[in-house]
Amino acid sequence: MLFLLHLHQLSPQGKRQRSSGEMEECEPTKFPAFPYEPYSIQIDFMKALYRSLNKGGVSMLESPTGTGKTLSIICSALQWLVDRKQQLKSEANQTQTPGGGTGSDDEPDWMKNFVANKDPAVEDKMKKKLRFGKEKPDKGRNQGSCRNLLSPNLIEEGIHEKKDSENMGQINGVELNDEEFLVEEYESEEEEGVGVGKSKRKAGGVSINSSSDEEEEDDNEEDGEGLKIYFCSRTHSQLSQFVKELRKTIFGNEMKVVCLGSRKISCINEEVLKLGNSTRINERCLELQQNKKKEVSKLKNLGSEGRIRRTKASSGCPMLRNHKLQKQFRSEISQQGALDIEDLVHLGRRMGTCPYYGSRSIIPAADLVVLPYQSLLSKSSRESLGLNLKNNIVIIDEAHNLADSLISMYDAKITSLQLEHVHSHIKQYLQRFRNFLGPGNRRYIQTLLVVARAFLQILLNGKDTSLVDPGHDAEKAFGAKSASDSSMAINDFLFSLNIDNINLVKLLHYIKESNIIHKVSGYGDKVANLQKGSALNDGGESNEEGSTLSGFRAFVDMLQSLTNNDGDGKIIISRAKQACSGQQGGYLKYVMLTGEKIFSEIVDQAHAVILAGGTLQPIEETRERLFPRLTSDQFHFFSCSHIIPPESILPVALSHGPSGQSFDFSYSSRSSSIMIEELGLLLCNLVTVVPEGIVVFFSSFDYEGQVHDAWKASGILERIMKKKCVFREPRKNTDVEFVLKEYKEAIDKSSDRNQKEDPVPQNGAILLAVVGGKISEGINFSDGMGRCIVMVGLPYPSPSDIELLERVKYIEGLGVSISSRSTKFSVGNEYYSGDVQVGFDILRSCKHRGKEYYENLCMKAVNQSIGRAIRHINDYAAILLVDARYASDPLKRSFSHPTNKLPQWIKDRLVPVTGKYGEAQRLLHQFFKFNKKRGCQ
Repeated sequence: MLFLLHLHQLSPQGKRQRSSGEMEECEPTKFPAFPYEPYSIQIDFMKALYRSLNKGGVSMLESPTGTGKTLSIICSALQWLVDRKQQLKSEANQTQTPGGGTGSDDEPDWMKNFVANKDPAVEDKMKKKLRFGKEKPDKGRNQGSCRNLLSPNLIEEGIHEKKDSENMGQINGVELNDEEFLVEEYESEEEEGVGVGKSKRKAGGVSINSSSDEEEEDDNEEDGEGLKIYFCSRTHSQLSQFVKELRKTIFGNEMKVVCLGSRKISCINEEVLKLGNSTRINERCLELQQNKKKEVSKLKNLGSEGRIRRTKASSGCPMLRNHKLQKQFRSEISQQGALDIEDLVHLGRRMGTCPYYGSRSIIPAADLVVLPYQSLLSKSSRESLGLNLKNNIVIIDEAHNLADSLISMYDAKITSLQLEHVHSHIKQYLQRFRNFLGPGNRRYIQTLLVVARAFLQILLNGKDTSLVDPGHDAEKAFGAKSASDSSMAINDFLFSLNIDNINLVKLLHYIKESNIIHKVSGYGDKVANLQKGSALNDGGESNEEGSTLSGFRAFVDMLQSLTNNDGDGKIIISRAKQACSGQQGGYLKYVMLTGEKIFSEIVDQAHAVILAGGTLQPIEETRERLFPRLTSDQFHFFSCSHIIPPESILPVALSHGPSGQSFDFSYSSRSSSIMIEELGLLLCNLVTVVPEGIVVFFSSFDYEGQVHDAWKASGILERIMKKKCVFREPRKNTDVEFVLKEYKEAIDKSSDRNQKEDPVPQNGAILLAVVGGKISEGINFSDGMGRCIVMVGLPYPSPSDIELLERVKYIEGLGVSISSRSTKFSVGNEYYSGDVQVGFDILRSCKHRGKEYYENLCMKAVNQSIGRAIRHINDYAAILLVDARYASDPLKRSFSHPTNKLPQWIKDRLVPVTGKYGEAQRLLHQFFKFNKKRGCQ
């Protein structure tokens, strides 16, 4: 930490101690941790970030891709952290005066709270530790033999006393011990209100943190919680890139850094990993943690003499049984500096201990926590990880689609197949244990059965009246039409099923307290496997939709979503329908529409929230959807230009093709043979003038496939392949890396041959990609990988997407009263999937925010795709926007014109070619000739 002290002394804050008010006014003139000589725009960006951290609130900072944004964030934010920690330390020393003064009254509230809240946090941990200590002897005294575990408690709770033999069932002659699946007696006093229900005999809540919880607390208490920065991004690869950049600075070795990943990425237990599916891996991991208590009980009851001295709890996972290895793992991380997720997994494998829980245990002591979107933005994930945002810093990178990403985390979905399994398992469980259940359990389990039946009934469109009779409201809501998709508000949905009288909050509390879904799914899985004559597999009953437990979790998520405010979201009812690929099952889905309340939980806790990205504009939509009530002094925006010179980029808006045909890739025209052929002729011309790699972006996989097949049939594809190899983006994300490797190798081979001046038939390669696919979002096409980016048309989202239309309608109504909002649209709630015309009618009825949102979705996708090129100051590329709508007369353009939503550094250099195509071919020839000469100098 000596360097960090020196770093603080080099910064302006290190010259003399300033008050907090003074600190807000000042900012560094230099950032000594920056490993290179920074460009002026990088200094501007770092100053803007530092200033935003001083002021607090929410800031949006935009820096084009390829301008060193990540490194600028690291050097500015961590410099601020060093300065602020030094200031807090100095102020803490000043407050420790003999008179017991509390420091200057000029201090901002958040700083006072930070210092004041430090000790109570440690105190809470101590109380928790003491509480655990008191509970242990009681658990020991209550342990009986495994065979008699259930009976004494059943007598105490007033449930029918049965001998062990009577608790046995038989299936196909095989004895089935049901004791472990019987839910504990549950009491809920109606007069005491919600939240008082509880099990009489608590099974000892199982911590999911790790098997060494007690020891971890001892270690972490010494460090305590300090001021920290949370940095999150969308993908694990982006987080790894962040850590790679961090290592280039002195902060990589001097700061306490921890990188968090998902269980699927971090798990090293081969038995769990082979389950493959993320959901099943998560479930199995948690299952193993819950098994640790049972295993301890068995160990303690071995032998007739009875008592074995308990030392430490043992986890069900072999990778968590050795406490010393977990402690050694934490020590290794602190010694090795910043490690990315792959490094942590490698270290965990080498040591034979779990990197997932090992890295989580370091969070309290860390200065910088690097983690995925989901872990920070989801409230349940934050609580599970124990993340404390209070007065800390949150930096969200790649924030261009933050609103939709955040809101989608709170969606809930359950399929008809999952509902059938949930319904049958609850029914089966109730039949088996009815005589052993107390009134509380029986009432709640019957309620769960009623709700599951109601959900199933609405997907069957009222055809199966034996399930439940929803009454005339359902008939009125859905009619006799064979609608495949429809949407409803929460209250309408509950009323139509006659379940509006059910207290869902109490029901969810019961599910949480009783552990009922584990009991029911566990019993159902055991019965099913015995019926099949097979041993119980690790993941429980499995089908194409996942395990039984995942079906129950989806059911609970759906119930949880129904407790939201009526206007916060919509229920999508999608019934089974016939498709090209066969029968598609139905589903219920809750679509969250508002993100303001969710995001405010983060903003209200953190001192500062930074939204960073390469293409954040237009920012109005993000602001309106996530933080509309922030005042001007609480919100800051900064944008910088690109580092490349004007001659390194050639953006061209192309209105006509080589044969003079006007380009129109609107929904109604893009599939015409004339348009597809004209696009093919354009590519035939481009391969003769563009060196190395060309990336062509289409609006969807279906359209890309249609164009590819048409070119293949007409011979255009063969003409293109005489000059360049052709590669296609695969639908499966797992196959993308292989295709990119082949694409790069083809370009490298042609570059090597060109340097040797060998005559080659092929010069580089073409990659056909899709907007919104993996290639458009997270892949960098620097240098020869992306000498030309071709954007085909305006990639508007499909108007047949009912979820999209619900979002558009909601956003259109922002700021409008609910009564007037409901009459605004001529199209009702009932909507038929696939009817594009109805979707267009809704979009045409939008005049303001909804229309703007729909256009912004399109242009954000365009900006992300064309931003894949130009990754450093010496890079160069051409960008072709192929559609007449891009190339209209600049003087006649409205505010909502597509090119007005392009990044400023592209918009300033855009060349509209509205005449003959030959002009564009000439510009391209000159551009690549000039940059080739410049590169040789």
